[in-house]
Amino acid sequence: MAIAVTYEQAWEPMPRNAVTLFDRFGAEVFTYAKVHTSDFKPLETSMTPGEDFYVGPLRTRLGVVQVGAMICFDREQPESSRILMLKGAELILTPNCCNLDEFRLEQFKIRAVENIVHVAMANYPQPCQNGRSIAHSASGDCVVLAGKAEGIFMAAFDVEKLRARRAKSIWGNAYRRPHRYRALVSPEKESVWQRTDGYGRPWNAQER
Repeated sequence: MAIAVTYEQAWEPMPRNAVTLFDRFGAEVFTYAKVHTSDFKPLETSMTPGEDFYVGPLRTRLGVVQVGAMICFDREQPESSRILMLKGAELILTPNCCNLDEFRLEQFKIRAVENIVHVAMANYPQPCQNGRSIAHSASGDCVVLAGKAEGIFMAAFDVEKLRARRAKSIWGNAYRRPHRYRALVSPEKESVWQRTDGYGRPWNAQER
């Protein structure tokens, strides 16, 4: 079976929060490091953010599926799943470690629908966090919603149905106008959005 392994990756000048996806033959599909580090916490202020999002072909018994990954706080930024969709992701895997409330679970559902992508999130169970690992199909249907305790949960995704949906959908990358999105990549921000990092220092995205 294919497996995604999360770990603290040795890196310079500071380690990275990473996940590596291996296929069922043991070959590495990709290694992704968390781009949106939780810099409001000292732990991730002391880590190196990733530089890009990756999508790779996962060889399965039934054919190839394009898989991407994002980690925890990445999920709260719509750009993460949008970039993965634009790079061809059909399934997004999301290792997670936070308290999942109803808002965050609905947020994850929206990421699936707006990008026409299957999503699966595995969260730490109690007592570390509150479990509630979840998976949604590209149509927004909840495939799995786990409880708070540790367990193994199976989510089945129909990739051919996803591909057919993408061929007809008004969402995803069908009617976007990227030539109007200059503000999305501008580092400028209003003063109300200025923040400090986990050590109380002024936070500057360009320095991270």
